[in-house]
Amino acid sequence: MQVHRDLQQLPVFRNAVITIGTFDGVHTGHQYILQQLQEAAAACNGETVIITFDPHPREVLAPHNQPVHLLTTLEEKIMLLEKQGIHHLVVVPFTKAFSELSAKAYLEDFLISTFQPHTIIIGYDHRFGHNREGGLELLEAEQQKFGFRLLEIPQQVVHNLTVSSTKIRKSLQEGAIQLANELLGYPYFINGTVVHGDKMGRQLGFPTANISLNDARKLIPAEGVYAVTVTTGGHTHKGALNIGTRPTFNGRELRIEVFILDFDEEIYGRPIRVNFLDYIRSDKKFDSVEALVLQMKDDVARARVIAG
Repeated sequence: MQVHRDLQQLPVFRNAVITIGTFDGVHTGHQYILQQLQEAAAACNGETVIITFDPHPREVLAPHNQPVHLLTTLEEKIMLLEKQGIHHLVVVPFTKAFSELSAKAYLEDFLISTFQPHTIIIGYDHRFGHNREGGLELLEAEQQKFGFRLLEIPQQVVHNLTVSSTKIRKSLQEGAIQLANELLGYPYFINGTVVHGDKMGRQLGFPTANISLNDARKLIPAEGVYAVTVTTGGHTHKGALNIGTRPTFNGRELRIEVFILDFDEEIYGRPIRVNFLDYIRSDKKFDSVEALVLQMKDDVARARVIAG
């Protein structure tokens, strides 16, 4: 997959079959769109082209509202899209000026002029242009004038739930990992670096790797204990991960710590990736350190079973 970040340096696409969106999470709904994109491109001997935006439009349009919690950073999105076998990903810098383009200017001066699309594929609810004034009806009205084919993707439903990045975020924030993973089509993951902590886990017999996220905008799931798999140094291991403030020790700072099963290596400074498999329990304060250690032994046993 070729990644293009400069609109002035784009190649001439062959029968470009394009779709547009933030594609946060590259979830099962997105994957359905990508499948349609590939089928349409194959039918016209064309190239698949995804147009996405960075930063996330909400960061530009509503910077003072609640912060954006990303399911996937740009680099993670690139990695996931590459696995889907797409030809081109065009990363468009999203600016205030770009957001103020009228829907007609967006269509004519951006989509048509830049990409000369053979086919445009959009979701049933896709909106574009200033104040989201453009949509399917405008594309249908202009289709004959510009000679592109238009395909609309209907709502995708999993177990009667609409697949959306918003629903996946909510599921993760509620600890509903299995639902989130089902909607994503893969285990939710975080990427970070192993940093020094205060070695409290080591003193309790459970040395943990403290994780500093690569991107502070990445969504952190609900506080609690999770069964996970951990990849570092090219190898994958089972693990039990805790997200919380360590209330038994009156902690205040939110930490992400993972105990890697059957593992004894110094990995400070190394990159680490964690895949979330299931939620084990909520974070809570224990009456004693001994009670906490007993619970941690049970957590690790459950994580071992869940991780297979």
